[in-house]
Amino acid sequence: MRISTVLGDSFHGLRKNVSMALSVILVTMVSMYLLGLGLLAQRQADQMKGYWYDRVQVSIYLCTDDSVQGNCEGGGVTDEQKETIAAQLDEMKPLVKEVYHETEEQAFERFQEQFKNSPIAGNVRVGDIPQSYRVSLSDPTKYDVVVSSFEGAPGVASVQDQEKVLKKFFTVINRVTFFSVLLAGLMVLCAVLLMATTVRQAAFTRRREISIMKLVGASNATIRTPLLLETIIAGLIGAGLAVALLWSTVHFIFSRYLNTVVLDQAMIGTSDVWFLAPFLVVGVVVLAAVTASVTLWRYLRV
Repeated sequence: MRISTVLGDSFHGLRKNVSMALSVILVTMVSMYLLGLGLLAQRQADQMKGYWYDRVQVSIYLCTDDSVQGNCEGGGVTDEQKETIAAQLDEMKPLVKEVYHETEEQAFERFQEQFKNSPIAGNVRVGDIPQSYRVSLSDPTKYDVVVSSFEGAPGVASVQDQEKVLKKFFTVINRVTFFSVLLAGLMVLCAVLLMATTVRQAAFTRRREISIMKLVGASNATIRTPLLLETIIAGLIGAGLAVALLWSTVHFIFSRYLNTVVLDQAMIGTSDVWFLAPFLVVGVVVLAAVTASVTLWRYLRV
C-alpha cells in the first residue's frame, strides 16, 4: 500500500464528497475557533490576575472631621494615631512590602487626574477624599491579615481591599470563559457527529468499490485508510482555518487596538495563539482519527 496511492484516493474521495467535506471543515473551524477563544480568554484572565495581583493594595483610609464611622467620633486622625498605624505596618514586614502615605492634597490631585474628563471632577474639593496609607503586600492572598488588623482601629475610618473588587471581576471573566468553552464543546460534538456521517456517506457511495476490494482480498486496513485520511485532512484544514482566525482576532483586536487603548493592562498576544495552535491541531487529528476509526469499524465489520 503506497502512500501516494492512499493520498490520491483520499483527495479523490474529498472531491467526490465536496459538500460534506466542506461541512466538516466549516464545523471544525467554528468549533475550534470557539474553543480557542475560550482558552485564550482564560489565558487572558490568568495574565490579568498575575498583573493585578502583583499590584493589589490595601488602602487604609484615615478619619476626617466629617467621618461618620463609629471609631471616628473623636474627629480627624491625630499625629499620634498615624504614628501608631505606621509602626504597626512596619512590624508586619515582610508581608507588608511597601507603604505609601497619601495626603488629602495628593488624593485630590490623583482624583482630578483620573476624572479630568468627567463633570464630577468639579464637585470634589480638597478634604473630600481622606488621607490614607496604601499598602503593597508581598503575598496578596494574605490581605485579610492587614484588613483584620486595622478595621475599627483608632483613627481608621475604613479599610478597602482591592482583592475583593478584583475577585468579582475575575469571577465574571471565568464564567464567560466557562460558557465559551461549553459552547465550543457542543460545537465539537456537532463536528464529531458530522465526521461520522461523512465517513458513512463516503463508505456508502463507494460500496461497490469496497465490495470488489474485499473480493480480491484487500484487508480492512487498506479499505479504511483512505477514508480515515479524508476525515483527518478535512479536520486539519478546519483547524488551520481556526488558528488563522484566532491569530487575526488577537493580532488586530488585541495587539493593534486594545494594547494602544488600555495602556495599563497586560494583554495576550499572537505568541499565545501559536502556543495554543499545536494543541488544537493535535486534538482535531485525534478526534478525527478516533471518530473515523470507530465509524469504519462498525460499518466494515466482516
